[in-house]
This record gives sequence, C-alpha cells and structure tokens, in this order.
Amino acid sequence: MKNLYEETISSEMIYKGKVVNLRRDKARLQNGSEVTREVVEHPGGVAVAAFVGDDLLMVRQFRYAPKKVLLEIPAGKLNYGEDPLHCGRRELEEETGYQADEFISLGKMLPTCAYDEEVIHMYLARGLHKTHQHLDEDEFLDVEPIPFQKLVDMVLANEIEDGKTQIMILKLKLLKDMGKL
Repeated sequence: MKNLYEETISSEMIYKGKVVNLRRDKARLQNGSEVTREVVEHPGGVAVAAFVGDDLLMVRQFRYAPKKVLLEIPAGKLNYGEDPLHCGRRELEEETGYQADEFISLGKMLPTCAYDEEVIHMYLARGLHKTHQHLDEDEFLDVEPIPFQKLVDMVLANEIEDGKTQIMILKLKLLKDMGKL
C-alpha cells in the first residue's frame, strides 16, 4: 500500500464568518507537485437519535441553502472546543424538549471531506424525560415522532435527503437487526 499524503506548505485565510471560515492552502503532493486546496473550516456538529417508544424524534425545518423544508435527526453545531457529548445533550433538549439519561456514541462522519473539515458526532439518546424546547431566537422547527420502520422506508424511497439523517437511520436499522440495540 502506498504512503498517501499531502503536505501543507502555506495557508491563507480568505473569509472568516459566523459559522464557517474559508482558507486557501498550498500543498505538496507525494510526487512533489504543488496544488491549491480550498478548505472550509467548521467546528463540527452533533446529531442525536432519540426514540419515544418505536418512534424516532425527527425535526422539520426550512434549510436556506437548498431552499426547502427537510426532515432531519435533531442536530446542532458545536462551538469551537466544545465537548460533543455536551453539545448533544444541549441540542436534544433545545430542539425536541427532551433530556436523556444515557448517550451512546454511534461514531462520527465526515459529510463533505473533499473540502470541509466538519465532523458530525452521532449519538443514540436513551432514557428520555420530557422537559421543554429552548429554540434559538432564529430557529424555527417542528418536532415529529415518526415510526422507525417508516423512516427506514423513507430513506430507501429517497424521501429523506439529509445525509446525516440517512446514515443514522440506516446505521440504527443495522444495529437493531444485529441485536446490538
């Protein structure tokens, strides 16, 4: 197996934003060639699967970039340096109005690794207790419990477009079928 790598030679910050930064790097490839790489810096996020009985708590919200309402697993952005578990606990309650006794890591994913540093940490929340939502001032969403098998069918029918949601639903389905949940 080859030793695959790219060595960063220099970096230039092009844009600093509220959610993302954009950086232009010069990198040296393993054959000695130099290339330019544009990288989106993002603090990452957390997505939380939470069951109420056989239903998975989902959120519907308008997403500006695709200009449509999407059905998603509850999720939120990490603050730089924030512990993902802390973020998961916060986002679950903020968005759904539930707290959980236990959070089980389902791993992490790189949603757009070709140009973005974002890492999404995935959790399963267990032992739910109803509290109340604490939505951000600029956050508007509807919470919708949906039967889990219906969500699996929706993913397979291309009715759920959000990548993290597709991955988590299918991962949960496999873990359930294997008897690990």
